[in-house]
Amino acid sequence: MAVLETIRNFFLPALFAEPEEIVPAPPTTYEIRPLTMDQLAEVLRLNIRCFRNGDNYTKHTFDYLLNEPRTLSYRMVTPRDEIVGFAFVMVNENNAAHLTTIGVAPEHRRRRIAERLLEQVESALKAREVGTILLEVRVGNEPAQNLYRRCGYIVVQRITKYYSNGEDCFLMMKSLY
Repeated sequence: MAVLETIRNFFLPALFAEPEEIVPAPPTTYEIRPLTMDQLAEVLRLNIRCFRNGDNYTKHTFDYLLNEPRTLSYRMVTPRDEIVGFAFVMVNENNAAHLTTIGVAPEHRRRRIAERLLEQVESALKAREVGTILLEVRVGNEPAQNLYRRCGYIVVQRITKYYSNGEDCFLMMKSLY
């Protein structure tokens, strides 16, 4: 059993073994800016903190998204230019878009950051005359589902065993017109 624990610890970084103690950040203002390759390292660090269950993107995936012309990416920053949130959306050929990921630093949650990032994404998509946006959300992630519902998204399908741990997801969509 000790051998299995050692092997598991080798593949599962210590970061995931202990829950992070979250202390809310002091009140501040936020600004949305484009996200570019210059912020790759910072987004990777934040991504791990946002998705501690292991279903986070790799450097390769972010590199692809940041270099793919059909991808729009945004970051929410503090006055000190610290990234506290990000959103990536890919525009498809069929006049639809896919919100691939959106994350907010745990200490900055419940401040409308994700909602503001969604509004930015949707505004940019409307300017490109994209009619529909889709996303996947864990069945167990009720706070995110509630956010999406408040923003006008509806569940259109349940996809079984979507995530690497076997959890289902809801496919949600919103018409932008």
